[in-house]
Amino acid sequence: MRIILFFGLILFSGQLIGQVWSKYDSTMKIGKTGYRIFCLNRTPDRNILNIKPIGFKSESREASLEIKARVIGAEIDDLNNDGFPDLIIFIEDAAGKKSIFPICSKDNETIAPILFPDILNDMELSKGYRGKDEYKLVEGVLFRKFPVYPADTTVKEPTNKIRQLMYRVIQGERDSWKFKMFKQFDLTAN
Repeated sequence: MRIILFFGLILFSGQLIGQVWSKYDSTMKIGKTGYRIFCLNRTPDRNILNIKPIGFKSESREASLEIKARVIGAEIDDLNNDGFPDLIIFIEDAAGKKSIFPICSKDNETIAPILFPDILNDMELSKGYRGKDEYKLVEGVLFRKFPVYPADTTVKEPTNKIRQLMYRVIQGERDSWKFKMFKQFDLTAN
């Protein structure tokens, strides 16, 4: 009986560890080109994110980056309408704050980051912002929503409003790309 209990506990603890330390490994393609995204997700404080272009020209290389977050998902689309696949990697830090790590293909030769604006740099959009973001990519448009909190920071519960922002990728400076918010609205939460 003790042996069965012992092996049962080992099996159960192995499943718990597997859930806590689940790696992210996914390949996403549009046609014959795309990306393989791999991250061990060992700790939210330090991980190595590997992005390997697939079907790119021969000079493209795998990128390995250190991130202070875990990878929780990814989506592929042609965000800048140049005919080449781009990538958004969804990440979550140790505090539970979700964000994105966007990548663009430069003519299927190299990859480069797409700049994403910090909401705290916008006085109007950041009113009532305390995180808890959710992101979704729909037909090249990035949707971001989060609960709106009262201006009084002692209040711990959000209001019954949710702010939704919509972003598109536009040309930036020096052959770069960036997300630009083009629409925002507040909804009443259910």
